[in-house]
Amino acid sequence: MTQRYPTVRTCAGNQEVVDRSELVIIAVRRQDRHDALAGLRVAEDKIVVNVMAGVGNDDLRRTLATDAPLVRAIPLPTIRERRSVTVVYPSHPAVDSFFEHLGGALPVADEPAFNVFSALTGTLTTHYAYLATLTSWAATHGIPSDDADRYLRSLFQGLGRSLSDQTRSLQQLAADHETPNGNNERIRTTWFDQANSDALKKALDALLADLR
Repeated sequence: MTQRYPTVRTCAGNQEVVDRSELVIIAVRRQDRHDALAGLRVAEDKIVVNVMAGVGNDDLRRTLATDAPLVRAIPLPTIRERRSVTVVYPSHPAVDSFFEHLGGALPVADEPAFNVFSALTGTLTTHYAYLATLTSWAATHGIPSDDADRYLRSLFQGLGRSLSDQTRSLQQLAADHETPNGNNERIRTTWFDQANSDALKKALDALLADLR
């Protein structure tokens, strides 16, 4: 890492990392946090960014036994391309500025609101599984998997670009991509019906309950 990036410094351990940092990002798995953070001393002049899903700031403060400012954040994979809006709570000038350079910061009012956004991130891989199911279905009808995969990637990459148009609501985007009584409307109303929508909301409610 240091050979590839000359400005990167390798430290002897987590304590040295914290001591040399102004902004400390805690990004360990939730179940590993007690072992990973045991004995770590965080001075009050540090700023701690908590990106652990399901770990509130009160919980982390007890673990670290620090009075340093704690900010929760939800950075997503597209942050590497500086295209990810990152939800943060509470708002902090240094943290907001940090994420503004990586696609934008979205401060929220309280931790319950933060948890709702955290639950929404749990739908990402469902989107990929949906596309994989479409590819699999096409294959059962004689379409080579590679061809179906290529077509669906192109189809949904193009569709995704329309999301940058914030002058239209998501409901309006859906309507604009449908022909009345056409193929898209048929699948939306017969597959993604009220029962399907309610099942999705129920799954999100259960996830939200675990995140609280």
